[in-house]
Parts: sequence; C-alpha cells; structure tokens
Amino acid sequence: MESERWSDPTGQCGYRFRVVSLFTEEHAALTGARSVEVKESLNPERSFNINLNYTRYHRWKSTSLNIDAAVWYSRFSNQIIADYDTDPNKIIYENLRGFSSSKGLTLNLELNRGNRFKSLFGITIQDVSKTEKGHDGSRVKQTPMLTEKWSGTWAISYVFPGAGITIDYTGNIYGPMRLPLISALDPRPARSPVWSIQNIQISKFLSARTEIFAGVKNLLNWTPARNTPFLIARSHDPFDKKVEYETNGQVKSTAENPYALTFDPAYMYGPSEGIRVFAGIRFRTR
Repeated sequence: MESERWSDPTGQCGYRFRVVSLFTEEHAALTGARSVEVKESLNPERSFNINLNYTRYHRWKSTSLNIDAAVWYSRFSNQIIADYDTDPNKIIYENLRGFSSSKGLTLNLELNRGNRFKSLFGITIQDVSKTEKGHDGSRVKQTPMLTEKWSGTWAISYVFPGAGITIDYTGNIYGPMRLPLISALDPRPARSPVWSIQNIQISKFLSARTEIFAGVKNLLNWTPARNTPFLIARSHDPFDKKVEYETNGQVKSTAENPYALTFDPAYMYGPSEGIRVFAGIRFRTR
C-alpha cells in the first residue's frame, strides 16, 4: 500500500462528583513550613466536563504522521484549592465560594520515518481560573498559583543502524506562572520566567542484550535560582526565632528581616539540580 489515511473525531461530556483526599492529593499540605488550616467540613467537588478530540493519521511509504488535537472545558463548584495568599504562614483549605474553570487545547504531532527517525511534538494552551465574590460583592477572577498558561514538549530520536547508535533529544518548555510571595516587601519575582529543561542521550548496542549509554540532563543548566536572589525564604532561620511580629500578627520589617519574611520553601517551581552527566550499561535477559 503506497499511502493510507484516516481520521477519528470523538467527544465526551458529563458531570462528576469527587471526594477529595486532602493529605493524599495535596502534597503541599505535608511539606514546607506553613501550617495547614481546614476552615470547614469539606464538601465533595462537582464538575461539568466537555472534551472534543480529533485524530488524523497519514502514511506515505515509510513515513507516517499522526495528528492528535483536543479542546476541553471544565467548570468546578465546591472545588478545594490551596490558599497561599490570605496568610503567608498558612495553607488554607476550604470549598471555593464561587466557581473555577479550566479550558484549553492540546496539539500533538508524531512524525516517523522508517526505523530511523522518530519524533513527537506537543503543545498545551490553557486558561485556568477561579472566580469568587469579593468583599464588595463584585466577582474577582484570579489564576491559581503555580499554573502556567502554556507548555510544550518534544522528543526526537535518530538511529544509525550500521553503528548500532541511537541519539535521543527530549525537552519541555513552560510559560510564566504566578508564584507564592510572603509579603509586599518580598524581593522575589511574582511570576516565573519562561523556562525549559532539555536532555540528550546517546546509546550503543554492544550485542543483542548489552547496551551502553551516556548523556546530559538539563543541558541549559537552568534552575529557579538563576532569576531570584534566593529561593527558600529565611533558610538560615527555619524556626522563625528571629522573626518579630506586629500587634495584628503580621511580620514586622526589621534590620535583621528587612523584607518581613518567614521561613517558607513554597517558592520552588522547577528543578533544583543544574546540568549533570550520566552514564550506564543495560543488560537484557531476553
């Protein structure tokens, strides 16, 4: 067969109820220095979801192209969202007084040529927000913490059959996201930059069952520390022994603590390890 093509559109929609297991799903509640406050008896989350998917496949002789696209919309009520903003010393959990939504699209392209070249490229664009009533009764829309509006991924592999060598190049890229600051004086950026993690690996078969490999992780040597004066607030004082407070309970700005901070590692949003080299050997039993 010289060529082949087909397409497959699908769609789904429905309502869902879910009981959240807070300390199993919300790992932030068990890490870091903030105390956890659950303000009420949490009700099950409710959501309405709609998803449309379109897949198209083409093949020409030894070349194939697969296109997968999807759009979605989800609306949540009673959603349980971690509140980092109200109190810098707490993570507050309660049912959302309003609604949240997630809408977006994804596009994945898979291109292969024979047994030598394989590639996968993907992009996701999303709009995630929560809407609540403000103190004046108006609606306030806000993007949740640590949520990027777009991201991309790729994986490229090329095989040299005569030499028994395979080269793999993979990576991810992320758009800016809102970051948890502790006070109005906090000098760290309120939003992350665009950042990317890229890796490369070269492997060679010595025999049908033995393979050696080597590579580099985080080729760009990127970590969040590149764009901020510090990551963990007051890492030298993890028990806040030198922190002073105002009469209303807010942290006071002092000569020792000019930014009015408390110990908090919640700002971490990317890898803490920079560029590194690895190597190894694999044995297959069959």
